[in-house]
Amino acid sequence: MKNLNLQAVMIDLDGTLVDTIGDFEVALNRALADLQVPTANRALIERSIGKGSEHLIRTVLKHQLALPGVAGNAPELDQLFSPVWERYEHHYLSINGEFSNVFPGVMEGLEQIQTLGLPMACLTNKPISFTLPLIKDKGLAPYFSKVFGGDSFERKKPDPLPLLKTCEALQSLPARTLMIGDSSNDAQAADAAGCPVVLMTYGYNHGEPIQNTPALAWLDSLVQLQLNNS
Repeated sequence: MKNLNLQAVMIDLDGTLVDTIGDFEVALNRALADLQVPTANRALIERSIGKGSEHLIRTVLKHQLALPGVAGNAPELDQLFSPVWERYEHHYLSINGEFSNVFPGVMEGLEQIQTLGLPMACLTNKPISFTLPLIKDKGLAPYFSKVFGGDSFERKKPDPLPLLKTCEALQSLPARTLMIGDSSNDAQAADAAGCPVVLMTYGYNHGEPIQNTPALAWLDSLVQLQLNNS
């Protein structure tokens, strides 16, 4: 990878650093069961991840309420959203990290970035109340000088605002701040913010091949990130 003369690095969480699909599946399905809504399969949940918990819940609820035998016999989505969200938050906080694992190569990759002396921020659409305990539990917190969630700013990725605000916090120029993510959300936000972006191939990209999304590189492991920042 060419010398980007970087000042800092921003890294997404779900699907980039940690495989959290198990946490999403358990928490959301327990919430749905609490409200007598049919539970969802992992594939639906995985392709609905990335745009924040509100989007996840609304997308899955819409799908489940349209199932044969359910449509017309259940409350409307708007009526169910708040109670499902309340139960989802309860269950997620109770199992946060229990059904998730750090992806192979992540710790080694973070060590490599840290060796270059580049400050790092974790920037995710996950609520900050879910994010902070998770990165602490998984041993990731020491690598990040800043951590921002989906409710840290007025808008979420793919809007560029979270990236621009994170650059301000890191005191780095967007053009010299690398975004590392796993989805088109990360790439769209980075492009709009003027940040270079690298995408991981193993994450959650709404069921679409990540290689179809423009980026500097598509990596199978964070240890493959070769930065020459001298």
